[in-house]
Amino acid sequence: MFFDSIANAMGAAPGADGKPGNPLMSFLPLILMFVIFYFLLIRPQQKKAKDQKVMLGALKKGDYIMSGGGLYGRILDTDGDVLTVELSKGIEIKINRNYVTGLAEPVTKEAKSKDKDKEEKK
Repeated sequence: MFFDSIANAMGAAPGADGKPGNPLMSFLPLILMFVIFYFLLIRPQQKKAKDQKVMLGALKKGDYIMSGGGLYGRILDTDGDVLTVELSKGIEIKINRNYVTGLAEPVTKEAKSKDKDKEEKK
Protein backbone atom coordinates (compact mmCIF):
# COMPACT_ATOMS: atom_id res chain seq x y z
CA MET A 1 0.00 0.00 0.00
CA PHE A 2 2.73 2.45 0.96
CA PHE A 3 4.92 1.44 -1.98
CA ASP A 4 2.09 1.86 -4.47
CA SER A 5 1.65 5.51 -3.57
CA ILE A 6 5.40 6.18 -3.99
CA ALA A 7 5.46 4.46 -7.39
CA ASN A 8 2.51 6.54 -8.60
CA ALA A 9 4.09 9.77 -7.33
CA MET A 10 7.31 9.13 -9.24
CA GLY A 11 5.55 8.92 -12.59
CA ALA A 12 6.41 6.76 -15.55
CA ALA A 13 10.02 5.89 -16.26
CA PRO A 14 11.49 7.16 -19.52
CA GLY A 15 10.87 4.62 -22.22
CA ALA A 16 8.22 2.89 -20.13
CA ASP A 17 5.65 3.52 -22.81
CA GLY A 18 7.20 0.69 -24.80
CA LYS A 19 9.38 2.89 -27.02
CA PRO A 20 13.13 2.63 -26.45
CA GLY A 21 15.03 5.86 -25.79
CA ASN A 22 17.53 7.26 -28.28
CA PRO A 23 20.93 5.61 -27.53
CA LEU A 24 22.77 8.59 -29.05
CA MET A 25 21.30 10.90 -26.43
CA SER A 26 22.67 8.72 -23.63
CA PHE A 27 26.20 8.90 -25.11
CA LEU A 28 26.04 12.60 -26.03
CA PRO A 29 27.62 13.87 -22.77
CA LEU A 30 30.49 11.40 -23.15
CA ILE A 31 31.04 12.44 -26.76
CA LEU A 32 31.00 16.13 -25.83
CA MET A 33 33.55 15.54 -23.05
CA PHE A 34 35.88 13.76 -25.50
CA VAL A 35 35.61 16.64 -27.99
CA ILE A 36 36.39 19.18 -25.26
CA PHE A 37 39.40 17.13 -24.04
CA TYR A 38 40.66 16.83 -27.62
CA PHE A 39 40.63 20.57 -28.26
CA LEU A 40 41.85 21.62 -24.82
CA LEU A 41 44.44 18.93 -24.04
CA ILE A 42 45.32 16.50 -26.82
CA ARG A 43 45.61 18.81 -29.83
CA PRO A 44 47.80 21.48 -28.14
CA GLN A 45 50.09 18.75 -26.76
CA GLN A 46 50.51 17.24 -30.23
CA LYS A 47 51.29 20.68 -31.69
CA LYS A 48 53.89 21.32 -28.98
CA ALA A 49 55.54 17.93 -29.59
CA LYS A 50 55.65 18.61 -33.34
CA ASP A 51 57.26 22.04 -32.79
CA GLN A 52 59.85 20.48 -30.43
CA LYS A 53 60.70 17.81 -33.03
CA VAL A 54 61.15 20.45 -35.75
CA MET A 55 63.36 22.55 -33.43
CA LEU A 56 65.54 19.53 -32.56
CA GLY A 57 65.93 18.66 -36.24
CA ALA A 58 67.01 22.20 -37.10
CA LEU A 59 69.81 22.46 -34.51
CA LYS A 60 73.10 23.41 -36.09
CA LYS A 61 76.60 24.47 -35.20
CA GLY A 62 76.67 27.86 -33.49
CA ASP A 63 73.16 27.72 -31.99
CA TYR A 64 72.79 28.66 -28.33
CA ILE A 65 70.75 26.09 -26.43
CA MET A 66 69.42 25.22 -23.00
CA SER A 67 69.58 21.60 -21.88
CA GLY A 68 67.05 19.70 -19.79
CA GLY A 69 69.36 20.10 -16.78
CA GLY A 70 69.39 23.88 -17.14
CA LEU A 71 72.81 24.20 -18.77
CA TYR A 72 73.26 26.97 -21.32
CA GLY A 73 75.80 26.60 -24.09
CA ARG A 74 76.73 26.91 -27.73
CA ILE A 75 76.79 23.96 -30.11
CA LEU A 76 80.29 23.31 -31.41
CA ASP A 77 79.65 20.12 -33.37
CA THR A 78 76.82 17.74 -34.25
CA ASP A 79 77.32 14.03 -34.82
CA GLY A 80 73.93 12.44 -35.38
CA ASP A 81 72.11 12.63 -32.04
CA VAL A 82 75.21 13.68 -30.08
CA LEU A 83 75.90 17.38 -29.69
CA THR A 84 79.18 18.83 -28.47
CA VAL A 85 78.28 21.90 -26.44
CA GLU A 86 80.61 24.59 -25.13
CA LEU A 87 79.45 25.80 -21.74
CA SER A 88 82.31 28.22 -21.15
CA LYS A 89 85.76 28.83 -22.59
CA GLY A 90 87.45 25.43 -22.59
CA ILE A 91 84.52 23.52 -21.03
CA GLU A 92 82.86 21.21 -23.52
CA ILE A 93 80.30 18.49 -22.90
CA LYS A 94 78.48 16.01 -25.10
CA ILE A 95 74.73 15.67 -24.75
CA ASN A 96 72.02 13.83 -26.61
CA ARG A 97 69.95 15.95 -28.97
CA ASN A 98 66.73 14.89 -27.18
CA TYR A 99 67.85 16.61 -23.96
CA VAL A 100 67.78 20.06 -25.56
CA THR A 101 64.70 21.87 -24.25
CA GLY A 102 64.97 25.02 -26.29
CA LEU A 103 66.99 27.67 -28.00
CA ALA A 104 68.56 30.37 -25.85
CA GLU A 105 69.78 33.87 -26.48
CA PRO A 106 73.54 34.31 -26.39
CA VAL A 107 74.71 35.99 -23.20
CA THR A 108 77.10 38.82 -23.98
CA LYS A 109 78.71 41.52 -21.88
CA GLU A 110 76.28 44.06 -23.36
CA ALA A 111 73.27 41.98 -22.31
CA LYS A 112 74.66 41.64 -18.79
CA SER A 113 75.22 45.41 -18.50
CA LYS A 114 71.66 46.09 -19.72
CA ASP A 115 70.30 43.72 -17.06
CA LYS A 116 72.31 45.55 -14.37
CA ASP A 117 70.98 48.91 -15.59
CA LYS A 118 67.38 47.63 -15.38
CA GLU A 119 67.94 46.35 -11.85
CA GLU A 120 69.45 49.67 -10.75
CA LYS A 121 66.46 51.61 -12.12
CA LYS A 122 64.07 49.53 -10.02
